[in-house]
Amino acid sequence: MARLIRPQPVSPDPHAGSAPPAKPRTRKAAPRLKRGLALAGGGPLGAMYEVGVLMALDESLIGLDLNDMDVYVGVSAGSVITSGLANQLTPAEIFRLFIENKATSKKTGALTPEVFLRPAYREYWRRAKTVPPLFLRALWRYLTHPLRGSALESFAALSRALPTGLFDNDAVRKYLHAVFSQPGRSDDFRTLKHKLFSIATDLDTGESVRFGGPGFDHVPISRAVQASAALPGLFPPVEIDGHYYVDGALKKTLNASVALEEGARLVLCINPLVPFDANRARRRGKQEMEKLVEGGLPTVLSQTFRAIIHSRMHVGLQKYVTQYENADVVLFEPTSDDAEMFFTNLFSYATRRKVCEHAYQKTRKDLLKRRHELEPVLAKYGIRLDLAALKDESRTLDERLAKRAKPTPKQQLRNAEFDLADAVADLEKFVHRRRAA
Repeated sequence: MARLIRPQPVSPDPHAGSAPPAKPRTRKAAPRLKRGLALAGGGPLGAMYEVGVLMALDESLIGLDLNDMDVYVGVSAGSVITSGLANQLTPAEIFRLFIENKATSKKTGALTPEVFLRPAYREYWRRAKTVPPLFLRALWRYLTHPLRGSALESFAALSRALPTGLFDNDAVRKYLHAVFSQPGRSDDFRTLKHKLFSIATDLDTGESVRFGGPGFDHVPISRAVQASAALPGLFPPVEIDGHYYVDGALKKTLNASVALEEGARLVLCINPLVPFDANRARRRGKQEMEKLVEGGLPTVLSQTFRAIIHSRMHVGLQKYVTQYENADVVLFEPTSDDAEMFFTNLFSYATRRKVCEHAYQKTRKDLLKRRHELEPVLAKYGIRLDLAALKDESRTLDERLAKRAKPTPKQQLRNAEFDLADAVADLEKFVHRRRAA
């Protein structure tokens, strides 16, 4: 740990004569230690959980401004949230956009489920056009060499005609571009006040790529987020500069090391997906299912996926202890017996408010329970817990948002900027139509 070295008092020189006494030295205030925020993926469910956690942290940690972190690192769904925070969208504004589907301006509209679940018609059509030539080639191979393999082997090439994704993630990119093009925001990594990294995976090499880092900071933030959240099977790979990218979680779960490498001394991490301990849940009366296998294939796959990514994440966290001895990494995630998080569909939007409230309350309880462990760590960074707020069991997200319904002068100014920008855009369209007529 770094030591604070104070200057020792200087003894007076007997030969100094009548020289005037030296002026007392003033000690400069120590620079603020860098803070980072790292958010993992987890589909829409993960984003909902992360928004709830952020709302709790924003309310409960005095001295922490989630819009003033020195480094932001996002993976997959977490990349959507971090890009908003780095663009000065407050947790409450992100809640209204993502959970309540309320627009921040007339130009952008609301972030409705339809933005995420729009069918990838262009991908369907592109793949459909390859069916005739692939079928003819397979048929010719089978007819000319019937003894070299079965009909199934001959026609296996038709699998190339399957779409690489079900939904159109370009709609997400367009929406984020519109949001980040508003006054006071930016779709350019290089012009942000703080560093932002969106992690994706190069499909052809399997290597992790840091959009926002050297050589990759020219890519628009909205495009980088689109690539980082391109979960294979759901969304098509995203082409950038001749390379195809998919979900960043394929390589690493959290990527908190990116913030640590950038000099962050305190890194707050949120991971929404953990493997479910059915035995522990059953002992606490939180689980009715005797064995997870009773849930069928979706439950088995969900448990397998969570176990793999969670194990990989904790291996990385253990390395940070020795690699970054002077740093503090604080992780927030669901408990292993959290049945509500495990049995909620990863891609369900209908439960978004319920999941967000659940995460908010769980995080508040976690902060209060771990206060003796967290307080000395957070104090090093000028952060303290609001114990009065944490002990207030009557608090809910709805109540908190209702109290903050009246915008602050800063928010009023920003809203006025948005309204002015919308008015100018409408005027430009009107003038353009008149000239065209």
